[in-house]
Amino acid sequence: MKTQNSDNNNLLLAVVLSMAVLFVWQIFFPPPKPVPAPGQEVSQNVAGEPGAAGAPGVAGAPGAAAGGLPGGVAAETSPRVVIKTPAISGSIALKGARIDDVQLVDFHVEPDPKSPKIKLLQPSTSQHPYFAEFGWLPPAGSTAKVPSGNTLWKVAEGAALTPQTPLLLTWDNGEGLVFKRTISVDEHYMFNVSDEVSNQSGNDIILHPYARVYRHGTPKIEGFFIQHEGLIGWLGDDQRLQEFTYSGLLDEEKRKRFENVIGGWIGFTDKYWAAAIIPDQTKPYSAQFWTPNRQGPAQVESFQADFQQAPVTLVNGGTATVSAKLFAGAKKVDLIESYEKEFAILEFNYLVDWGWFYFITKPLYYLLSWLYHIFGNFGLAILATTVIVKAAFFPLANRAYVSMAQMKKLQPEMEKLKKKFPDDKQKQQQELMALYQKEKINPLAGCFPILLQIPVFFALYKVLFVSIDMRHAPFYGWIKDLSAPDPTSLFNLFGLLPYDVPSFLMVGVWPLLMGITMWLQMQLNPAQPDPTQQMVFNWMPVMFTFLLATFPAGLVIYWAWNNVLSLIQQYAIMKRQGADVPLVENVKKTFAVVTDLIPKRKSE
Repeated sequence: MKTQNSDNNNLLLAVVLSMAVLFVWQIFFPPPKPVPAPGQEVSQNVAGEPGAAGAPGVAGAPGAAAGGLPGGVAAETSPRVVIKTPAISGSIALKGARIDDVQLVDFHVEPDPKSPKIKLLQPSTSQHPYFAEFGWLPPAGSTAKVPSGNTLWKVAEGAALTPQTPLLLTWDNGEGLVFKRTISVDEHYMFNVSDEVSNQSGNDIILHPYARVYRHGTPKIEGFFIQHEGLIGWLGDDQRLQEFTYSGLLDEEKRKRFENVIGGWIGFTDKYWAAAIIPDQTKPYSAQFWTPNRQGPAQVESFQADFQQAPVTLVNGGTATVSAKLFAGAKKVDLIESYEKEFAILEFNYLVDWGWFYFITKPLYYLLSWLYHIFGNFGLAILATTVIVKAAFFPLANRAYVSMAQMKKLQPEMEKLKKKFPDDKQKQQQELMALYQKEKINPLAGCFPILLQIPVFFALYKVLFVSIDMRHAPFYGWIKDLSAPDPTSLFNLFGLLPYDVPSFLMVGVWPLLMGITMWLQMQLNPAQPDPTQQMVFNWMPVMFTFLLATFPAGLVIYWAWNNVLSLIQQYAIMKRQGADVPLVENVKKTFAVVTDLIPKRKSE
């Protein structure tokens, strides 16, 4: 085996490690495949499913209401009241007074604004019921009639629910209890539900206020391992963030219950959307995440997040009022943080999953958002972010490139050492390290420029994946969605040939540009003395091109632009240090090798 100098070994090690990290990431964190968005499914009636009555809940728990919390869906159709705000549209079912029909006005299934709007919450007559319900439960042994999922409420005020006109609903149980529910909504995604009950029954009555979010069926997960999608909540100061996957909760033994909690919220989170119920932040409550009995002919699973507030004692002739909130909409960072501040919701910002490295991911999001407001385009914001990140790491990268340039100048000395000790590798290394120490060169410095890109690369990937702001954000030309891969492919001449290509051959223009810029940057280095090592270096840009072709276009644009900046920086530093810049020579040698590999015709 030919001897290899230390700097090449270290650089090769950095390259191999970087590629290994990216390949492992691609295996365990694959880019999301296109899936039907909420509300895009074909509607189907689930009228055969049992209603809420008698469903398993928290019976037997201290202070639990009779029969436990409801855990199913009501089958009957219902008259409805329209919801109309600048951000959402839909309706409220008067049967059960459920908030079960919410469409997001500003978000569509596809980048085309003519495509269907995202439908978040869906009624029991849809294929996948998903709704929020608020109500009262009687204590164990009580015969008091309270509203249920089949109760038909009357509209007392409000022809439609808008930010300016709340909706007042009433129901009389015929036994002295009159229930009033006032539902209001802001201009975005926050509902407020205020429940009032008056007691003229002649007896004191105890009732338990509750709220739940119910979801029928397991939704498709888009961000496996990249972000949490499932049941989520922040339960009190000492409970911290609770996250439960759908598969984890299917095991009934994993039902999670939390007692005597003050502050927080619970619900469901998807990649871009969420539905969370928020209790009174000053009063204690119990909460749970669980799976009601499987329902329907196909035994489809269902999931529920609910809370039950402290019991309310209604004296005869008295009135009691409780309130709770529902967030149902897009996970806009600024909006969620404003809700947390305005309503004093404990740690509501955790509804957006920034990951373990939030201290990198979150500032990067704020930087991108700030630049977006300057340039008006997230693609340009990504380019500007790359320049800023490059400037932040400039001192370290600059020292690395200087060290690399100095090492190139020592190539003649290194060759002399090889010839002086041709059969003694240990002596070669000792003399080489002495030479580095004499010239004050760090042989590991060449690894830093490559390794520095990795944490920023993954942080930007996280931002592009979880941030609703990046969804369907266009760049220029054919890039209509920076959060999706480049839709073009070299293998059908970027759409000129009339056929589709397999997903693994979707190598678009930006991945090609990224690969070319990476290849040019590597040509600044002298040719490696070992043929195997040189072959790895030659093939690495090709491998990275295919690997990153499936990543979001915004991420590939970042990498390509970063390569250009690195190329300019390294070239300038090498020139300033007086080191040889073998760019043109290496390009010629590479094409010469390719030419030699082409089979030549034998002369007859």
